Amino acid sequence: MAAAGCVFHRTLTRSRPAPNKASSSSAVVCREYLYVVDLQRYSRDQGSSVYFPQAVLNGDDLYDVTLTDGDCRLQVTLDPGLNRLVERHVLQPGSMLRNATFTAAMTAQLLPACPGASGETDSYRLVSTEVRGGAAGNSDGVRTFDVDWDSLPWFGSSEPAGPVVPLRASRSVFLPLWNSVDYSGELRDSFLSGHRGVTRGAVQHQLIIRIINKSHLMYYGRTDRNCECPYKAVLEVCDRTGSVCVVLWNSVCVSWYCCLKPGDIISLRRYRVKQHYLAETDDIEISVNSRNPAARISVLPESSISPEYLPPAPTYSFCNSKELLERPHGAVCDVIGLLTFSGRSERIRSKEGRGAELFEYRWLRLEDGTSNQPIMVKLFSTSQPETNCKLHPLSVVVCTRLQMIRAADQTLGCCYLTNTTYTQVYCTGLGHHSEMSYRKLLPVRQFLQWLRSQDDQQMLSRALIGGFFMYPPPPVSLETYMKDRRGEPGFLRGVELQREVERLCYRERCTFCIQATVTMVTYSRRGEEDRSVSQLTPRRVDVRAGRKRKQLLQPDSPRKRHPWVTLQPEQNKSEILFEASMEFLENTNADEDDSDDDDTSSFVTAPLSPTFPPVAVETLPMRYDHTHREEQAVTVAMGGRVTHEGFDYAIEDYYTLRLRALSDGVSVHAIFLPHSSSSSLSPPLLPHANTWTSILSHGAFSSHKPPPSPADLISMAAQLTNQRLVCVLEACHLGGATTELILSRAFHLPN
Repeated sequence: MAAAGCVFHRTLTRSRPAPNKASSSSAVVCREYLYVVDLQRYSRDQGSSVYFPQAVLNGDDLYDVTLTDGDCRLQVTLDPGLNRLVERHVLQPGSMLRNATFTAAMTAQLLPACPGASGETDSYRLVSTEVRGGAAGNSDGVRTFDVDWDSLPWFGSSEPAGPVVPLRASRSVFLPLWNSVDYSGELRDSFLSGHRGVTRGAVQHQLIIRIINKSHLMYYGRTDRNCECPYKAVLEVCDRTGSVCVVLWNSVCVSWYCCLKPGDIISLRRYRVKQHYLAETDDIEISVNSRNPAARISVLPESSISPEYLPPAPTYSFCNSKELLERPHGAVCDVIGLLTFSGRSERIRSKEGRGAELFEYRWLRLEDGTSNQPIMVKLFSTSQPETNCKLHPLSVVVCTRLQMIRAADQTLGCCYLTNTTYTQVYCTGLGHHSEMSYRKLLPVRQFLQWLRSQDDQQMLSRALIGGFFMYPPPPVSLETYMKDRRGEPGFLRGVELQREVERLCYRERCTFCIQATVTMVTYSRRGEEDRSVSQLTPRRVDVRAGRKRKQLLQPDSPRKRHPWVTLQPEQNKSEILFEASMEFLENTNADEDDSDDDDTSSFVTAPLSPTFPPVAVETLPMRYDHTHREEQAVTVAMGGRVTHEGFDYAIEDYYTLRLRALSDGVSVHAIFLPHSSSSSLSPPLLPHANTWTSILSHGAFSSHKPPPSPADLISMAAQLTNQRLVCVLEACHLGGATTELILSRAFHLPN
């Protein structure tokens, strides 16, 4: 039982209502600081609205918040009116709360030693609060140092608490915060707790099958349905007679999903055969559930199966970057490559169905040496969160069952790969490659031969992580751009743009168009606004009808670029590419001899002096730093924070344009990155004149001539006087009060 002197005890005991009359109790305000330990999301069900009689439930999501006062923990429900604090990444683990207002409320289910329970009421609801950002220190009386939060008792409970479950819906699992495909938190523990034992003895109707493909997790919880664990996953399996789909439902899915992988042989008993609801009438699927009947699954070692009953091994269809150039739109294939760019995690809103769900994705660039064109992958979540967080540059990555997407504008020659239902990702550092049968295939061996011939330092010079990125690049003419926008919403007024940007959720990415004129251009150099060494002072130009005003300051001296890779003699050797390829050589069956790997090239990176980027750290791509790869990965991940400030950036120059909407005169500021499209990430552009008009329409400087200096470009800003432009803006909410607005294209609009 919590001590009588704890904050929760002093605050919450003042308003205890009679049992089960919580919703009519008065609100109480905690004037002291509280610390957010955890945030958990789940979907509401049929009865959820009963617990929020005065709230408007605009979405499907509800949130439970675990708070601490330093003495104990309390699980409360966030009032739906505060959901935007989570969706905009304002309220987050590590936040400090002050003036938190609570009301008592009933729970949706009887919980074992309910974490939110007290002696006289079920739980509490957080209805208002002030949020202070950042991790809690020792300020204002909250003791946060050297505290193991998991060891603190739950408020109001003298017994050990049972599993933490949702308070306001009859669900047994939580969802990850940022998508409905991965598993995390308590749900992660459930997924990883499945049994893997081998069942012995012959049982009637036993199936011995091999998993060929494995789908991502599918969450089907709905507000109009009550289901405690609404998950399913589909396995494509085969034996020597043919193939069929196996559907894992509900708690069986939770228990077994992470225990099974393509290539595994399983024994399956007690299942139902049903008609496949998405296929031809004579197709069937095997339904595996926890009841009616209760299925029995076990994983079998391959050595335990007689050769005449051994199911066929999975097949792969690897394509290299040269072969992909000829693959048609919609083709499905597998790829292997060296990861040279790992983008930040973003989300886009569903355009189908309910349209409310946000899908998490990131861009990957793979190289395999067979052509000058890299393999671009738009990778959505594959229910492999432990793999997704390890996608560091200079890792060897295998992606299976990807689909080819060709750009609508064929003049760009751009294509990329993206997910199918059965996409799986395997990455260096997790032991994947040594376990998979693809490592024996000729395309994989050819790739490894190329990889061993590469130099670490040369590869490192091209390796990037994070930053604003778009692919394929938009067209370079207004006519082509408008043709590609058929069926899309039209131009926004300035006030409408502001409203749409405010509606974005954390890391949600969206494209907007406005008609505008440029009224100001400012040049900046990252990290040098407040320094005088080698500094280019920011300059601005006001461009207005009837008058022009220029403010140009010349640089004091040419700026010397800091080296970003420093070779150190015989210390801290880091054999990245060699280690990446070694995973393919590990062989538990000892059936191969790969003794020809003796490439031991090495390098080391030296951290630079701290820099302080004036734009958001998520906006500019960083040069990959192998020493600080974990910190860089955290920075670009969903919910990530900057844990190291000495990163080197591939792009340092940027321009800010103030745009004035023609429709209503509203002004917005947008960042313009003319160097980004000429970087190694983007395809080469057609030559152009490097005037403001051509630079804005191409989104970059010409790759066929030296770019104009910042002073020259600023002096040319008068070219924009009174020009009416169609401006293409890429917006991404980065959390809290920060929204990134990038000008990707601006086309001259004839009078």
